[in-house]
Amino acid sequence: MIADFFASGHAADLVLAVLALEAAWLRLAKGWGFARILGLIGPAVFIVLALRAALVGAGWEWVAVLLALSLPPHLMDLRGRLSRGH
Repeated sequence: MIADFFASGHAADLVLAVLALEAAWLRLAKGWGFARILGLIGPAVFIVLALRAALVGAGWEWVAVLLALSLPPHLMDLRGRLSRGH
C-alpha cells in the first residue's frame, strides 16, 4: 500500500500540494510578491517534479530537464538574498 503510494507518484503530489499551500500562505499572510515566492519555492517544485518523474518511470531526460529547471529560480532567490543582505 505505501509502496503503491510512492510508485504512483502520489507521494510527490502530496509534497507539491504542501508547497502550493505554502506559496498561498506567503502571498496572503505575508504579502510576498510572485517573484519572491517563485525564488523560494520554485526550485523545490522542480526538484519534486523530477522526483515524481523518476518514481513513475519517466525517462532520465525528463528527470534531468526538471532538475536543470530548478537552477534559474534558485539563482534568482540567491541574487535577491544577497542584494538584501540575508
